[in-house]
Amino acid sequence: MTNQVALITGASSGMGKAAAIRFHQAGYTVYAGARRLDRMADLAAQGIHTLKLDVTLPASNQAFVQAALDHEGRIDVLINDAGYGSMGAIEDVAPAEARRQFDVNVFGAANLIQLVLPTMRRQHAGKIVNNSSIGGQLYSSLGGWYYASKHALEALSDSLRLEVKDFSIDVMIIEPGGTATNWQQTAVDHMLAATPKDSAYRKMVETYALGTWHFKATGDDIAQLMLKAVTARHPKTRYQLTLMDTLAVVAARKLSYKMFDRGMRLATRLGAHSNHNQERSAESQQN
Repeated sequence: MTNQVALITGASSGMGKAAAIRFHQAGYTVYAGARRLDRMADLAAQGIHTLKLDVTLPASNQAFVQAALDHEGRIDVLINDAGYGSMGAIEDVAPAEARRQFDVNVFGAANLIQLVLPTMRRQHAGKIVNNSSIGGQLYSSLGGWYYASKHALEALSDSLRLEVKDFSIDVMIIEPGGTATNWQQTAVDHMLAATPKDSAYRKMVETYALGTWHFKATGDDIAQLMLKAVTARHPKTRYQLTLMDTLAVVAARKLSYKMFDRGMRLATRLGAHSNHNQERSAESQQN
């Protein structure tokens, strides 16, 4: 693969950084964007173009896309990886934080799509990959704003796929489950700090925080999945990495809402119970 240009957002860490490396190794000319340039110094050392990018600012998005066009004259791939999860009860999450969740996870991605589409239409070719989550097809307590943003991103992607098919542009959705990063712990820490001590949901938040989730999937695993989607001759509309991720999506689609509700509540309690038992076991060994 040569002479193909890939734009990747959220490239300062995790899946975005891994994708920048994977696509560079595959022969793509990669433009990697993130708010922190210093965290992409290792990418620049490998020959990857790194640019400061805040996806919530239209001018920043325009400069990012224009830089690639000025130097390369084409854009073949856009990977919208920039995103984050803001956890907490819907009642407790401040309106400004809820809006920011959508600004980053939905409107930022949508703006970049709008900016690359004229070029892709002229080329009569292009690939757009939106990094969502299995949460884009399911839900749980304390993740309402995050899941809402991912559901919105997936609906946007589905409509877009129909609109641009006649221009030979493919739109794919990546749906990671849990990955072995600090995302989960960071989200939990933020949720605890943002939930008032006297909140009606404080006990629920603390129970959730006790949960233990062990994930084997890495950012590089997801990056390889992105590359697989982009290079597929007949790409699927959605990609999940593991069988468990696929089963979670199938359960959300096939079970009744009441059955799925019970399953999600049970999973949270079991996670907390498992973590409590592990802590007691560790204490016994120390004693």
